Amino acid sequence: MSGWRTRNLWALSLVSFAQDAASELLYPLMPILLTSVLGAPVAVVGIIEGAAEGAASLTKLLSGRIADRVRRRPLIFIGYGAAALGKVIIALATIWPVVLIGRVIDRLGKGVRSAPRDALLVENVFRDDRGKVIGFHRAADTLGAVVGPLIGLLALNIFHGDIRKALWVAVIPAVLSVIFVSFARDTRTKQAPAKNLPEPVPLPARLIRLITVLTIFGLANFPDALLLLRVHEVGFSVTGVVGAYVLFNISYSLLAFPAGALSDRLPRHKVYSIGLLCFGVAYLGLALTKSHLLVVLLLIVYGGFAACNDAVGKAWVSTLAPDDAQGWAQGLFQGLTGGAILFAGIWAGLTWNLGAGAGAVPLVISGVVGLVVAVLLFSGRLVKR
Repeated sequence: MSGWRTRNLWALSLVSFAQDAASELLYPLMPILLTSVLGAPVAVVGIIEGAAEGAASLTKLLSGRIADRVRRRPLIFIGYGAAALGKVIIALATIWPVVLIGRVIDRLGKGVRSAPRDALLVENVFRDDRGKVIGFHRAADTLGAVVGPLIGLLALNIFHGDIRKALWVAVIPAVLSVIFVSFARDTRTKQAPAKNLPEPVPLPARLIRLITVLTIFGLANFPDALLLLRVHEVGFSVTGVVGAYVLFNISYSLLAFPAGALSDRLPRHKVYSIGLLCFGVAYLGLALTKSHLLVVLLLIVYGGFAACNDAVGKAWVSTLAPDDAQGWAQGLFQGLTGGAILFAGIWAGLTWNLGAGAGAVPLVISGVVGLVVAVLLFSGRLVKR
């Protein structure tokens, strides 16, 4: 074992920083591109995001299965390469089905890279330090999500609000992220043929229970693209939506490392439940308010959920999983919880205009579910560290 500040932590944090700058430059613009430029109905936004996350989820299961038996860096390289290709396709789109294709390819790349990357991050790191490792990586990743939208705002200003031209700017950091993968080091020296892979190592019952609970919650955690659409529909301009999203990502980035580090000292189920509390408050608040100031504050609160969901969730899984099944555990966790987002995106998109409209009904439903799960998780009735 070594200290937690490893070469791979620095290298993969740089990779994720660049890729997330690209992804989050594109992400707040995409729902507006779909509905305002390409004329797609709101339900299409949810369906595209759900399908994209579903594709990523299935790929994570396969990638996680393979990642414990082969060299991980080639999988990471392929994943980031596919993400760059997907962004090119979206920038070229003139009809919404092309956006669907690009988004699915982008997320397939995420599915290929996520499990082997997260397994490589914690390799040779003590279990009590893994919250810090994952938290640091998520902070760097999300710092890219702060820089990306800011670049997007600059591009919109330079191109006089032309969303299409701004999307092309996202391709640059996406390509750089692929180049930066070469800085990582893969300690695995042998690569077994996929057809000869043994069955996955059995995972502990506590880990299976954790994945099950978080997957069920995932059915209420619909894609953030719909939250941004809600922000747009309550009166924010395109620039305002991007600016609000920047503040969300600043919150996420600043809280990711403290959340991960705190979960190394306190029971992880209690720290994660704090994130769920932020989720419930943010969703209910966004459903009930049209105040621009309150919307911004709620998105900052929502950053607390994102920090705990990623940093604490992944660290929790890595702590419970055997060393020789890190890739499989992360792939199963991320695949199933991401798959739940597929269904969440579909039902939320289809119910978006029910009741008061503009997402009030799905936001209330998901907010209540988040608060209930937060209470049960904090009490230890569902799962414990």
